[in-house]
Parts: sequence; structure tokens; C-alpha cells
Amino acid sequence: MGSCRLIGIDEVGTLARLKALRKTLFDPKISEHHGRIVKNTGDGALVEFASVVDAVRCAVEVQRGVAKRNTDVPQDKRIELRIGIHVGDIIIEADDIFGDGVNIAVRLEGLAEPGGVSISDDAHRQIRGKVDITFEDTGSRSLKNIAEPMRVWRIPTGPAVPFVPNRLPPDDAEPLALPDKPSIAVLPFQNMSGDPEQDYFADGMVDEIITALSRFKSLFVIARNSSFTYKGRAVDIKQVGRELGVRYVLEGSVRKAAGKVRIAGQLIDAMTGAHLWADRFEGDLTDVFALQDEVAVNVVSAIQPKLLQTEMALAARRPNNFSAYDLCLRAQHLLSWTRDGSAESFRLASRALEIDPRSSFAATLAAECHLRNARLGWAADPKSEIAEGLRLLRLALSIDGNATFALSVLGNATASFSDDYDTAREMVDRAVTLNPNSSRVWDQRGFAYLMAGQPEEAIRSFERRIRLSPFDPLLFSTFAGMGVAFIGLRRFDEAVSAARKAARQNPLYPFAYRCLASALAHLGREAEAREAVAGLLELEPGFRISERVPHGDLPGLQLYIDGLRKAGLPE
Repeated sequence: MGSCRLIGIDEVGTLARLKALRKTLFDPKISEHHGRIVKNTGDGALVEFASVVDAVRCAVEVQRGVAKRNTDVPQDKRIELRIGIHVGDIIIEADDIFGDGVNIAVRLEGLAEPGGVSISDDAHRQIRGKVDITFEDTGSRSLKNIAEPMRVWRIPTGPAVPFVPNRLPPDDAEPLALPDKPSIAVLPFQNMSGDPEQDYFADGMVDEIITALSRFKSLFVIARNSSFTYKGRAVDIKQVGRELGVRYVLEGSVRKAAGKVRIAGQLIDAMTGAHLWADRFEGDLTDVFALQDEVAVNVVSAIQPKLLQTEMALAARRPNNFSAYDLCLRAQHLLSWTRDGSAESFRLASRALEIDPRSSFAATLAAECHLRNARLGWAADPKSEIAEGLRLLRLALSIDGNATFALSVLGNATASFSDDYDTAREMVDRAVTLNPNSSRVWDQRGFAYLMAGQPEEAIRSFERRIRLSPFDPLLFSTFAGMGVAFIGLRRFDEAVSAARKAARQNPLYPFAYRCLASALAHLGREAEAREAVAGLLELEPGFRISERVPHGDLPGLQLYIDGLRKAGLPE
């Protein structure tokens, strides 16, 4: 409770108000939700519930009640509560309870905002789909005296703690303007099972999809509260788009049969009614939460790239639109491993930054161009290109501290162009924690760990990237990175296979031929290694190992460099 300061100012009055709150609000709500007050702790309390659903509902109603009572109270005299909730084992002794379950709840209470509620990931998993309350993912947090970091969720603060309103916009409401980035609403999935229990499963899955999409800074995602006003209603997708102000709508259905559940989803352009994507998933109901997670990952990894591809195509058809966002879309489309493509991408990103100096998107794209120039030998002064790339990435993060892709690119660049591998790993690890569904962030993490001399972890990141975006046209870079990691583990045959995949997908990508030449040389396949060297020198006639291979962590990259020498490439 935020009452210690008040007690210091007016002890008698504050304690009297606390006592009144307990009598008129806390105790009745705890009793109503089948809780038990274990003990009062000065200006706080430890409460036990048999059900985490009851605990969360009680917490929300208590916070709403306190907020209502504070409406007419001056700010400096308000009593504000923090509540933490965890589900776990406890030790019961006489009239008290102990153990990590209690300790974690106490730590979560300390993380909550005044008037807010923080809950653990374990608690969130058990209640999602069972309560009509919006939760925000705050990421992985370190709790004092708790060994492992824990994912923490929060319920936003304020007098109107967000229960879902069961109302739609009036028929004569003006259509909302579209945001300046891809906008999407995920509607409640229709339960086709005839089993009301599946509503919990379907709603929980939609929650997961909304949460995962919300982590992409490039998307505008309608909150659950608004999406769920359409639950149980026959809807016109175009009307939904007008009412919510979104261009895209995801809808779906859930059907249970013989111990299995079948989920179908489709992505629709709300402006035209055109279907952009559809797929079907099936799984066992033995682990409902695991199945929800799996479907959410599959849906998000499919539709997020589709949204951006569609938006880039739309931007190309708007030749007279010179907004910063449209320029960034065009720059992203042109960003390539060719000098001309990269130069045009940089021109567009720079123009976008002139129009909107606060565009994190534009700053990141421009930074990528500078770093690519340095990596591929296109720069007359590589050091200045690197310095400018790093400056732009820091600018992007100063604009948006949670710009996950900018953070991951900076981590990769830090590993590539310095020896501060601890910082590099911290950056890319934080980026994937902030958005574990971004394939591009996992790719950057893979290269950072490769440079830092941890090929096993690099491969794990690259595999995750491929799993999230198996048809990405830029996978050739990922395959080449995997090839170098395989060389570091002496898995030369797998390195050859990965390098050949990279070369097939992009025959103009020099890194693929470097990896192939090194792996073949280690295997003693000299004729094939010479052929790979010829392909590389055709693309990079002035190639020199000392100039073109990132120094990285030499123990981790030494086998790769040794292979290049064995293949006969000049020092």
C-alpha cells in the first residue's frame, strides 16, 4: 500500500481510513471470492485463495473500489495499493504460510504500479481465457532472492480496470482513420464444438495471438477489449474494419472432435474483403496451454510477414505518397545484398528521416545500409560507415527504447566490430525476450553469438529464425551463418549442405561461397573447393581474408578462417 508516507504525515487519520477500507471493501471482497486473510502486515496483507481466478477477480475489484473512493480525494492524500499474485506450492504452519510461492507474490507486489496488479506467468497461464481482463506482458524480470528470471504480466492501472464492455459502436459512427502502419484486429474465434468449455481454449488462444502481434512495433494491434465486443455476433468484416479503424482482420474457428481440436484461421483485407492467408492446425487437447502457444506462434509467424509484404506492395502503388512510413516500406523492399539496391534503400530511408526525424524505423534502415556497406567492402572508409551505423541505431533506440530489431542489429554490430561480447549478448538476448516471435531478431542473435564464439547457441537461434519464417526470401544469409557455425563444430558435411542452400537461394551472395569453400577444404574435396573459390572471386575479385572476414572471437572462427586458407584464398 502507498500509505507509509501518509502515516508519517497523519498516523491517526491514515490508519482510520485503512481500517475503514478493510472493513467496507477488502474483507467483503476477499470473502466474496472465497479467500482467506492469513495475516495483516501493517499497511499490507497476505491473502490465500483456492483458485487463482478468484484471486485475480478479487484483486481487480478491490483496485476498482479503491480507485472509485479516491476520485474526490486530493492526490497527495490518496491511499493506493499494489497487488502481486502468484500460484505455487506453499508451506502451511499454524496460522501462517511460507515458501517460494509467498516470496514470489511479495516480489510481484513490489513490481506493481500504484493502483495496479502484477501476476506471474504461472498465474497468467492458468487464467487466460477464463477472465475478461486485459493483461500486458512486461517481459522477463529478475526478482530479489529468486534464482531464475520470471515473466511478469500486469493489469493496467486506473479507475476503470478493463473488463470487456459488451457494446458495439453506434451504427452512425464515423469510420476511424487508418493508422500509418499495418493495423489488425483479431476477432474471437468461433467455437464450433458445441462444447462451451472450448470457449476458454479459443479465447485464450486469441489472447496469445494478440499479445504476440503486439510485440511487433511495426504493427498497430487492436486491444482485446475492443475485439471481444464482437464475440458471438455475425459480423461484416468490412464493417469491423471501419468501426475499429483497421485494414486487416484475423478470424477463425475451433472445432473439437475425438480428443483433438482443429483450428482454422484466415486473414482478410477489411478494405476489399479479399482473403490474404488461410491455414488449419490440429493438435491434442492433452496440453491445452502448449497447443495454444503452438497455434499462436504458427499464426503470427505466417501473418506478420504477409502483412508487411502487402503493405510494401501497396506503398509501391502509391507513387505520389512521400510519407516517412511509405518511404521506409519502399526502402525495406529494396534493401538487398547488391550495391545498387542498398544505395537506393539508403536514399529512401534518409529521405524518410528528413520528413520524420523521430522515425525509429527509418533510422534502423539507414543504419543497416551503413553496416552492410562496411561488411561487404562497398565503403571507401569502413570505420566511418560503422560509426554512422552505430549512431543511427542508438538514435533509433533513443526514439523507442523497445525497438527490438534495432536493439538486435546493434547487438550483432557490437559483436562484429568490437570485442565487447558480453554487451552484444545482453542486447540480443533482451531483444528476443521483448519479441520472441520475430524471426529477424533471432537471426541477428544468431550472428552475434557466432561472432562471440558460441556456435551451438548460434545454430539454435538460426533454427528458431527458420522455424518462424520458413519461406523468407532472406534465408540465404541465415543458411550461410549456420554453415560457419557448423564449421566451428567440425560438422563439415552439414556446413556444405547449409552453404549450398544459401547459394541456391541467392547465387550472388559471396558469403555462401566463402562458407562452402572453407567446409569443402576441410573435407579434402579440393576440386569442389576450387570451384567455390572461383565463384567467390567472380563476385569479389579483390577478396582478401584479412580485409573481408570479421575478426570475431578467433577461437570460435578459427576453423572457418583456416578452411579459407586451405582453399587457397589470398591472405
